[in-house]
Amino acid sequence: MDFKNSQEFALKLDKADPLRTYRDAFHFPQVNGSDVIYFTGNSLGLQPKSASGFVEEIMKDWRELAVEGHFYAEKPWWDYHERLNAKLARVVGAQEREVTVMNTLTVNLHLLMVSFYRPKGKRYKILCEEKAFPSDQYMLQSQVRFHGYAPDDAIIEVAKRPGEHFWRTEDILQVIEEHKDELALILMGGVNYYNGQVLDMAEITKAGRATGAFVGWDLAHAAGNVKLQLHDWDVDFAAWCSYKYMNSGPGNLSGVFINERYLNDPEIPRFEGWWGTKKETRFLMQPRFDPIDTADAWQLSNAPVIALAPYLASLELFEEVGMDALIAKRDRIVSYLEFILAEIDKEVESTFEIITPADARACQLSVFLHGEGKSLFEYLMANGVITDWREPNVIRLAPAPFYCSFTDMYRFGQILKMGILDKTGN
Repeated sequence: MDFKNSQEFALKLDKADPLRTYRDAFHFPQVNGSDVIYFTGNSLGLQPKSASGFVEEIMKDWRELAVEGHFYAEKPWWDYHERLNAKLARVVGAQEREVTVMNTLTVNLHLLMVSFYRPKGKRYKILCEEKAFPSDQYMLQSQVRFHGYAPDDAIIEVAKRPGEHFWRTEDILQVIEEHKDELALILMGGVNYYNGQVLDMAEITKAGRATGAFVGWDLAHAAGNVKLQLHDWDVDFAAWCSYKYMNSGPGNLSGVFINERYLNDPEIPRFEGWWGTKKETRFLMQPRFDPIDTADAWQLSNAPVIALAPYLASLELFEEVGMDALIAKRDRIVSYLEFILAEIDKEVESTFEIITPADARACQLSVFLHGEGKSLFEYLMANGVITDWREPNVIRLAPAPFYCSFTDMYRFGQILKMGILDKTGN
């Protein structure tokens, strides 16, 4: 389709959008009396309007049933998390029994390392991407130190080529091959938080597993954003937060995937707790752990149902729409955003460089604002464009398909142009 930089054309795209009504399912902050243009679903998704009802249901049960809510609430608390598993499995391409929800992301990665970072002999090294998200870096460094290794020796970072802003799959595969006899674990971000690049998870997993290493993925920026096939790709494990594209609320719970080959494996090490025991024997208070035959065996404590409630509300929207429909709109709206940026670039004396590779992108465009400073970001924020800034001069734009419109993309372009022209006095 030939795009046009006009409000009329953007409205035409919105009218033809099969997901247009879902915008009304979310609460929007307002600036200057209007809904914001929200580009930070990659940091915190908007609140579904249904979420408060799900939370209030639990508050009501707590108020009226107290402890009996564990078993006699309309949605009993003791198995509340199970209501999320099937829906979540469809989002990440897993079997229902391979998925659970517990804790938060970095906590879960640490717990999963108990099972999947098992250094022995010359196999003690971990491969990750250069400048991974800081929490992942800290987690990996502390894990290798815990096992008695020096991070500078035990952690292999795959670098980008000089002068490039993205990773090449062939370079990652080459590093895997070079270190195939030393690798205990490959753990990377499926979508890089900074440049928005989607890594070739299928190929990297295949290459990593061929070396005998475990392969896991941090899917913080991937879950609810890209088409995942964790089971079919034969991934060993993965974890993700739920508050970005999955709209579950600030700092909310993390999802976990554990390949079915490790379920019912009596030899696998893990930290264990009461909620991972079989439901049939849990309240017998037996002294020995009797693991559930699903990923729930990795759970430690009873689930915080008040936090699970908004996650379930969001997952019901995902269930209605499906990932294929979300991805179809994602690709179209991101293409229109790219077009708008190019059109505005022609009209002003600035150069926008999109550093997210065209053949490996999802919802996010990371844009270098050459010749512009943070004052332009501040202008956008003051005028109702909620985006974020990353040093030295990158803004990340993530038009989440559930609630962003094509008209938002057009309006953003006009505000961006005015911000540059105001600065130059033109």
